[in-house]
Formats: sequence, C-alpha cells, structure tokens
Amino acid sequence: MMISTRVVQRIVWVGVAIPLLALLASCGNMPREYRKMAEPNVTLTALTASPKQYYGKVLLMGGTLVEEEQDGQYVWLRLKNRPLDEDDIPRRPIDPDGPEAGHFWLKVLKSHLPPGYRHWARMSLAGRVTSKVKLGHEPVLLPLFARHWGVDGGDGEWRRDFDPNYDFIVPSGLGIEVDIGSE
Repeated sequence: MMISTRVVQRIVWVGVAIPLLALLASCGNMPREYRKMAEPNVTLTALTASPKQYYGKVLLMGGTLVEEEQDGQYVWLRLKNRPLDEDDIPRRPIDPDGPEAGHFWLKVLKSHLPPGYRHWARMSLAGRVTSKVKLGHEPVLLPLFARHWGVDGGDGEWRRDFDPNYDFIVPSGLGIEVDIGSE
C-alpha cells in the first residue's frame, strides 16, 4: 500500500500546526511567574467589597491612568479599571457605569517609575494588595509588573525587581503596618 505525497504533507502540516497553536495560545501579555502568583478571577467588584480578604495577595488588573498624586517619595496613580480579557489585554467594562467601571490606586516609589509612564494609554498589571484604601473604598496595590500600551505607540514592560521568597506579609493582628514591596 502506497501513501500519497499529499497525505504525507497534510500529516506533517498538522504535526507542525498543532504544537505551534498550543505555543501561541499559552503566550499572553502577563509573564508566567506573575500568573502563577496571582489569585485567579478576582474582579474589582470583589476586591472593593472585601479588600481584607485579598490583603497581601497578588492580583492581575487592567487600567488606564486618570490621576496622579505626589506624596513625598511616592507617586499615587489612580487607574480607571479596565478588566483583562483572555489575552490579558485591558478592555472597557461591559457596563460603563457598573461596579467594574470603578477605580483603584497604585503606590509606587518615584525612583521606580520609568520616564514616560504618563503616556501609557492602558496597562495590564500584577500588583500586591495593600491594607490601604483611598477615597473611602478604592483599593491600593503595589505594582510588581506592568505591560503597557502607549498613546504614541510606545508599548513596553515595566517590572519591580523583587524576590518573591523575601516579599513578606505581616499579619494584621500584630498591629504593625508595613508597606509590603514598596522599598
């Protein structure tokens, strides 16, 4: 029995295409190490409703910069929430007036901010939840990683150098407040 050349070509094509598609499907805009550290499927609504439940945990969020405050050595960035899609790209929420259209804050040391961050149109980020809230209910995160898309096409990545083995959490019952990961 003789196998035609066309059948062999199709088998080879399928053998190459399936692993290539699997590789592409596993690629996202969020590095694997942050995806492994993050709590799965946490929304801004859930975080705002019970921020203590997520204290010290890493979350994946999306947003666009709407406000900035300077405070000594820190910069506070207020972001309009943009839920992440399956490729970790921030998208507008389904309901522009709903709870997912809220805001959250990033607290960053001035020395850690890269130049040009004000031109980031939107970003996907991994951040650790702090015990703080601003404006009464908006959660504060310490950024670990940000993938950004610029207004002028200046796309890129930013990450805070850290060792997750030494990024510690102080139990809230001890009465000690530590800004985890901020310095």
